[in-house]
Amino acid sequence: MRFAFETAAKRPRKLLTVVTKSNAQRNGMVLWDEVATEVGKEFPEVQVDKMLVDAMTTRMVLKPETLDTIVATALAGSIGIAPTSNLDPTRQHPSMFEPIHGSAFDITGKGIANPVATFWTAAEMLAWLGEETAAQKLMECVENVCERGILTADLGGKATTKEVTEAMVGEIQRL
Repeated sequence: MRFAFETAAKRPRKLLTVVTKSNAQRNGMVLWDEVATEVGKEFPEVQVDKMLVDAMTTRMVLKPETLDTIVATALAGSIGIAPTSNLDPTRQHPSMFEPIHGSAFDITGKGIANPVATFWTAAEMLAWLGEETAAQKLMECVENVCERGILTADLGGKATTKEVTEAMVGEIQRL
């Protein structure tokens, strides 16, 4: 975070966009926001702009001129491949695992949703539950299917949601 502020301070516009997901990830990303606020106090010359990651990818395409320096934990090439884990490190309360893309009602029933994030999220859940071998095998399946070019349109492919899912199921059975 400090590096991001230092970088923004050196640039002519002195604008830093902090990308977050604290509206849904109430542990790690809230801390991320708090660290941004604290470090920002050391850089009063830097204008800070906070964005939710969901909107940020769209803003990067539609309004790139509004951006200068960006700090984010991750920006995937497609929201359809991004997993999330909202973990309670104490394990006193349930943790939540879901693809970052949410429900995507705008594409429901069109067969174009990318299911990779669902499988990747499941791998993260397996690892959290102590099933490291299963998590690694599931990720290997994801990688194998993607390497074979079985991709939805958001990744430049022609496969439907069902076709990618069927390829994943076949790969899981094969391994």
